[in-house]
Amino acid sequence: MMDWLAKLLGLPDHFLFSSKGLGGGVIQGTASEACFVALLAAKAKAIRDAKIQHPDWTDGQITDKLIAYNSEHAHQAADRAALLAHIKCRGLPSDSDLTLRGAALAHAIEEDKAAGLIPFYVLASLGTTGHCAFDNLTELGPICQAENLWLHVDAAYAGSAFICPEFRHYLAGVEYADSFNFNPHKWLLVNFDCSALWLKNTSLLTSAVQYDCPIILDSPESEQPMPDYRHWQVALGRRFRSLKLWFVLRLFGLDGLQKHIRTQVGLAKEFEKLVDQDDRFEIAVPVRLGLVCFRLKAPGTANERFLKKINQTKKLFMTQATVNGSAVIRFTVCASRTNSEDVLHSWKIIQDVATEFLDEEKARTKLKMPSLAAYIQ
Repeated sequence: MMDWLAKLLGLPDHFLFSSKGLGGGVIQGTASEACFVALLAAKAKAIRDAKIQHPDWTDGQITDKLIAYNSEHAHQAADRAALLAHIKCRGLPSDSDLTLRGAALAHAIEEDKAAGLIPFYVLASLGTTGHCAFDNLTELGPICQAENLWLHVDAAYAGSAFICPEFRHYLAGVEYADSFNFNPHKWLLVNFDCSALWLKNTSLLTSAVQYDCPIILDSPESEQPMPDYRHWQVALGRRFRSLKLWFVLRLFGLDGLQKHIRTQVGLAKEFEKLVDQDDRFEIAVPVRLGLVCFRLKAPGTANERFLKKINQTKKLFMTQATVNGSAVIRFTVCASRTNSEDVLHSWKIIQDVATEFLDEEKARTKLKMPSLAAYIQ
């Protein structure tokens, strides 16, 4: 199942069991779990590597020196994984497209090495949660390779789109990745929970978290032994998640799933055009897939209050993100039966609430302005 899925996405062969190499995949519960176990594998590898050069250092001394990196726009799961692994984590600045670039990573590595730290891990995002921005793997990858840093790619939301060849340019540089994850339960019509994780060298993960229990029998010996997935995750027990993934692939097929993704990207573009036609609004971030980040052309905290007013109608529910310190509103197309009429209906609600909100803002501003008579007196 994991090999089929990797081939649908166009992932490198070194992630496949069938490649007869060290790679392979496993279904985790969430992207948070996938990022966490990838970090554990990278940490264990970094400790072993450090001990080769410094055999007198303890695990604790090495751990205190380790530092991981991610974009400032990465999901909070990256910071939480570092917290649980007792690792320092540094969020790096992105460029004007909200992309983490190689120069920022190289500068951070140089600084931290000079401070006596050991850079060992980079989490790159393909389709950040807040804005659907894409980190530059073609720049990050060679740096990670040269500096012996583990490169983990988190494509939790956007990964589903890679079943469509026209979106695979966002995957450029994935051949440098040591691990890769995405969530079929986000956009590939699979019920929660189902998060796919692949590793270039699975033994680095299993050796990091393996714990043999005498009451659990080992897998029977055979010419082609099955992977023991209890050594690929935090929990010892696991659900039969691959079955529901198999059902979805059988029910929709590749053509059906591609149609689903393309339709929803098209609906997001329809919403983008509606926003562009109303001069009270602006698009805050380039629309790449099914997420549209927009805002009212209003100062201060107006957009936070506007979003609250929309959600209070209980006809729509949207969330916010931040771009350059200012709030933006996130309109996401993800429900399987959403159509153009739904998009138009949503936009009409947004426009009506905007008219009411802006009228209220004007009235509130007038109340705060002192009259001419007050200045004369």
